[in-house]
Amino acid sequence: MLAIKTLTPKSIIFRHEVRLMGTPFEISVVGADPNWAESRINEAIAEINRVEKLLSAFNDDSVVNDINRNAGLKPVKTNAEIFRLISRSLEISGLTHGAFDITYAAAEKETDDLTGTTGKTGVKKTPAAINYKSVVLDAATQTVFLKEKGTRIGFGANSKGYAADKAKYILQMNGVSSGVINAGGDLLAWGAQPDNEPWTIATADPSQKAEPFANMIISNMAMATSVNTGKHAAIINKKNLNTVSAKKGFQISGIKSVSVISTSAEMADAMATPVMCMGINAGLYLINQLNQIACVIIDDHDRIYNSKDAII
Repeated sequence: MLAIKTLTPKSIIFRHEVRLMGTPFEISVVGADPNWAESRINEAIAEINRVEKLLSAFNDDSVVNDINRNAGLKPVKTNAEIFRLISRSLEISGLTHGAFDITYAAAEKETDDLTGTTGKTGVKKTPAAINYKSVVLDAATQTVFLKEKGTRIGFGANSKGYAADKAKYILQMNGVSSGVINAGGDLLAWGAQPDNEPWTIATADPSQKAEPFANMIISNMAMATSVNTGKHAAIINKKNLNTVSAKKGFQISGIKSVSVISTSAEMADAMATPVMCMGINAGLYLINQLNQIACVIIDDHDRIYNSKDAII
């Protein structure tokens, strides 16, 4: 009897670009069926939209809005997801001595850093309100309390990474063994390319984007980059900074860009800007004390510095 071999469809990379959370996202999955790939990508998009709604400070039914509205008044009961995210954020604030901070001061008009929605508040802006130590967590009751009436919390500094991590989880749970999520230049990759080669990225000097200085393997890793734009106005809780730390007011030590590599996109997203604000020596020292995280720093003389676990 003649045996008939059935050819297995060849896997390729399916990509879809969409604007989410005010940022261009590109979601890539490896597979052989276009319909299957489209369904998986749509599931990832739905999850990112869910995270955006969850973390928005201006939705009427938002837990974050409720926490901010009751600042200085009373603790607010949260769900487990928000509570864990705030808890991790405060831990990063402690590690970076406040260079990373999800707190900010209320202004007469507030703009949601996730959606761009503008709202009003009668609370005057005070420096004392910007302090992660004013956030009180109670694990037993799962409540969050902002001690200062003018304190607000927001996740503009780590929301993209968190959303990417959650989208990856959804994709993996639905059978996507290999893929990449590009959240405005911050990358999260897992598995391998269709030819079984690892995912790599040519990390470049931001002023010479066509000239890569290193090919880095990012399979099963995440990478986030913070760039010093050299503009006059600092931007709080964003990835682009000028030469003055928006948080503390001190000079950034001649850093052009910082790329942080971690197993978690949330962690990489949260750490890139603080390392830049802390300066080369302090930033490298901090990263070298932590597990499963590395960084590459380019200074304003185009010199490259990398932490002990960064392979370039």
